[in-house]
Amino acid sequence: MAKAAQPVLGGPEFLRLLARLSDGAMPASSPALTDRLGQWVDWSRAVALSGALGGRLPEPGEAAEAARDVLDDCAQAHASLLASISEDAEAERLLDLAEAAAAPNFASLRQRYRCCSRPSRPPPGDCAAACATSWYKVSPELARLAEVDAVMEQTLTPREHSLLATAPRVLGARFERVHGQPGWRAAFRHDMRTLLLAELQLRFHPIEGLQDALRSH
Repeated sequence: MAKAAQPVLGGPEFLRLLARLSDGAMPASSPALTDRLGQWVDWSRAVALSGALGGRLPEPGEAAEAARDVLDDCAQAHASLLASISEDAEAERLLDLAEAAAAPNFASLRQRYRCCSRPSRPPPGDCAAACATSWYKVSPELARLAEVDAVMEQTLTPREHSLLATAPRVLGARFERVHGQPGWRAAFRHDMRTLLLAELQLRFHPIEGLQDALRSH
């Protein structure tokens, strides 16, 4: 009998990777984003969002260059993180040790994952906040976008952090399952690198939206 096709998981690549690496332990579908937002946006957030969408806008000024400087800094941070993930010699060393060990131990690799996904440089949220602050002086349209972005950041950040916290757990369970299998080391390194890159893409997605908005002005 043919095996039933697995439902396709929509949404960001990060979610699809978590579902694949968990070998079916995570649900393949979830409520629509609009339904989730209805649960997440309480009355105080709804009032703030209404004010951001319909409130009085500040007068535009001459700050486009400063806003572009902020985005340039964010782009450099993004590029640096991409390079560090792709060329992570420390992860390779830890995998060498794990391969030689009689008993698998994911603790060091978990710490390495967290170091790569929580860099010392300003995180995307800080970049977005700094950018939004300067946008109040660029144009009324960007000021409105900055207001909405700030409210959505406050609403969605706790959920994003909760989601991102599942990645080391899923990766650790994957490590336990594949350790010792033929070719496991290269396959696991690929999984770890791919998940880190997908997390980076998810975290910097708001920055890309802000960049696109600024380019239109």
